[in-house]
Amino acid sequence: PEPGRCGYFVRRKGRFCRMVPAPGRRFCGEHGQEEEQNDRKRIPCPLDPKHTVYEDQLQKHLKKCNSREKPKPVYYVQDINAGLKDVAEIPEKQVSLSSLSIEELQNLIIKLKKASNGLELHLKEQILSHQALQEALNDPKNGESAFKHLKQQASILGNMEKLHLLGPGRCFVEFGAGRGKLSHWVDVALQNVESVQFLLVERATTRFKVDGKHKRRDSIFERLQVDIQHLCLNKVPILEKTKLPVVGIGKHLCGAATDLALRCLVESYTPCCDGQNEEPAAKRSRTATTGVAPDTAADHGKNTEDYKPVAGIVIALCCHHKCDWTHYVGREFFKSVGLGPVEFHYFQRMSSWATCGMRETTHKAFTNEESEDQPNDIEEHERTCSRTESGSDTLQGILTVEERKEIGCLCKRLIDHGRIKYLQQQGYKAALQYYTESAVSLENVLLTAVPSPSLIKQPT
Repeated sequence: PEPGRCGYFVRRKGRFCRMVPAPGRRFCGEHGQEEEQNDRKRIPCPLDPKHTVYEDQLQKHLKKCNSREKPKPVYYVQDINAGLKDVAEIPEKQVSLSSLSIEELQNLIIKLKKASNGLELHLKEQILSHQALQEALNDPKNGESAFKHLKQQASILGNMEKLHLLGPGRCFVEFGAGRGKLSHWVDVALQNVESVQFLLVERATTRFKVDGKHKRRDSIFERLQVDIQHLCLNKVPILEKTKLPVVGIGKHLCGAATDLALRCLVESYTPCCDGQNEEPAAKRSRTATTGVAPDTAADHGKNTEDYKPVAGIVIALCCHHKCDWTHYVGREFFKSVGLGPVEFHYFQRMSSWATCGMRETTHKAFTNEESEDQPNDIEEHERTCSRTESGSDTLQGILTVEERKEIGCLCKRLIDHGRIKYLQQQGYKAALQYYTESAVSLENVLLTAVPSPSLIKQPT
């Protein structure tokens, strides 16, 4: 062990514990039971068995344990963005793809192709960059993984700039923020812009956050530790106070989290909620020809029936195999093409073929181990794809690797098209585009949306 550190060897991590023990002790409190002279018994914490506590101090520990239930914040509203509330429509547990017969699998593929007929399946490439990341992109100290992340972040910012979403008087809400890197680069891009706020939404505590880099006084950063499913943006104090137009952003927002975020932005976040009839402090305008949001938001108006408090949405999609019919925003679209929860279940499982259909990629993803003490720079979707779904015995001799990949991509586009239809029905002009090369990320589709020109009143 290192000098002054705990002498307990943690087998799972392959190293000694790095906690500092009390003076005169060899082990820290967590591993104190290893000391022969210590007669006090340690037991697993009932709130979180991952750590232990002295049995005679249990009651005291329960009052301050980090895993204890904490008071809900004011913006927590149970299941406000959950979606489906009709219990009768919630699908029962489905059998796995590997349990399907050849005929059943072929029928699913026929349904998939029929539902996809007439849809825009060939997305345009819109691989952009932004000056804010040029220095980092040219830094030789960055490894291959960091470089891939930077290229994606640069393209996301480039697409935001093209939509005129990078400007003053904005509140950027990053869903699934993690370490907050995307917000960090947006902040860098807006270093000379006034009246900018950032809300970083992440349900879990996160290590290696970059929040400490935000030292500008004219931009405000705030973390909201809450599940998107329960987040009511209209009740967030800073938004209630400033009422700035919101720009929803996210980099690789996994599966159902994308649907929760979309519903959070376009349904639960309204200008007049809970009886509050006060006027939003800003309206956005744009011309019907540009199809983009304006650079400023400073117009008051009396008529807010067509007002959209969300200036734009820019989300890099991923992990369609983690989607859920209960939360999916495109259920009406699926029903309109003769599909339901059963087909959705299989299509979301089959969507993993698009990124996990290649054995080499899957093998690389599962063998690429990382240290627990290093930032997570490996794409989550490249580690969590299902081996069972990509290598099912049912598929052997029926579909080639390329055919599986093609079907997986088709499933993704069908699910994404339901999201586009949903946004259009909510009054937004939405689009899908490739924002980076597949060599940079297998999950390379970006969803963008801005309020539809026909529903935006021009300032008088």
